Amino acid sequence: MRIKEIVRDLQGRVAQTALRMPISWVHIAAGPPIVVDGRTLDSRTQWFLRLLAHSGQQPLCALGVAQSRREFDMFMTVMSGRPLPVGAIIDRTIAGPAGRLRVRLYRPAGAGAGAQLPTILFFHGGGFVIGSLEGYDLPCRYFCARTGCAVVAVDYRLAPEHKFPAAIEDGVAAFRWLATDGHTLGIDPARIVVAGDSAGGTVAAVVAQETRSDAVAPCLQWLIYPATDLSEQRPSHESCGEGFLLTRPDMEWFREQYLDGLAQAADPRVSPLRAADLSGLPPALVFTAGFDPLRDEGQAYVARLAESGVKTVHREFDSLIHGFVCMRGALPAAARAMDDMVVGLRHELTRLGH
Repeated sequence: MRIKEIVRDLQGRVAQTALRMPISWVHIAAGPPIVVDGRTLDSRTQWFLRLLAHSGQQPLCALGVAQSRREFDMFMTVMSGRPLPVGAIIDRTIAGPAGRLRVRLYRPAGAGAGAQLPTILFFHGGGFVIGSLEGYDLPCRYFCARTGCAVVAVDYRLAPEHKFPAAIEDGVAAFRWLATDGHTLGIDPARIVVAGDSAGGTVAAVVAQETRSDAVAPCLQWLIYPATDLSEQRPSHESCGEGFLLTRPDMEWFREQYLDGLAQAADPRVSPLRAADLSGLPPALVFTAGFDPLRDEGQAYVARLAESGVKTVHREFDSLIHGFVCMRGALPAAARAMDDMVVGLRHELTRLGH
């Protein structure tokens, strides 16, 4: 292990210790409660953000592409908690629009060899620039272990090497492969949930739109603080755009890496909220965070879905920040939110007869 990695490991351990302080100490150390838009920030999350602010950690947009990818994956490993046991993890490649595309299949423990499982087709977050199968391994294990579903994580192409619409094309290709060939992997094509967080939520939402008329369409969309409109500024971009992990400069940097000009932002494959017609989409579970620049566009997508006759369930975790899927191991409120999202997914699958 290199010296730099040792130092970061120690920093991670120190942070974990600090975050596990008794809550009475946290209230003192974190300072007065932070209230924005009528929402009060979770105390441990506030303490975490204070620790991060004093750590000297640079924003992602200042690190450059390669380093931001390394930092993000390391952050995921430190914050995502212990690995939950699953039955099997299988790496493979499939035919993609521009060559072979990596996917990783997680099967839950206890699933029989011949079982045809409901499946979460998961697209990771990271602004279309960062994030990886390795970085999201712990959340995917968690989703598999707690839902009883198989999980197929997709290593879609990232910008700036592969700009829009590469990520979307890979997402659609992955879904259609799973719908066609999933039965050979013990996956029930009639029970595929398209899912993702942040930019991955965008990919999932667009995949649902693009495949709604397919012979086999998704049974459900599970969108976690999705980016739904890269073309318009909203109040939460301003009120939550600094100090809550994801910042406006980071969002602008991601957009610059992903798009060939702002004119593309109005394309509904970039901004699914801009689609002319949302009718006929699968039912949606949408989860947003109160202290998230993306909060308002997520809520706007919920409203559009409901207006279009799409069965939609929305919950806002009003005390949490963007990226809480990565923080189950460090923040109890994030762990509770993850549990609630899993319960919601299982309930909807049962309600749909799946």
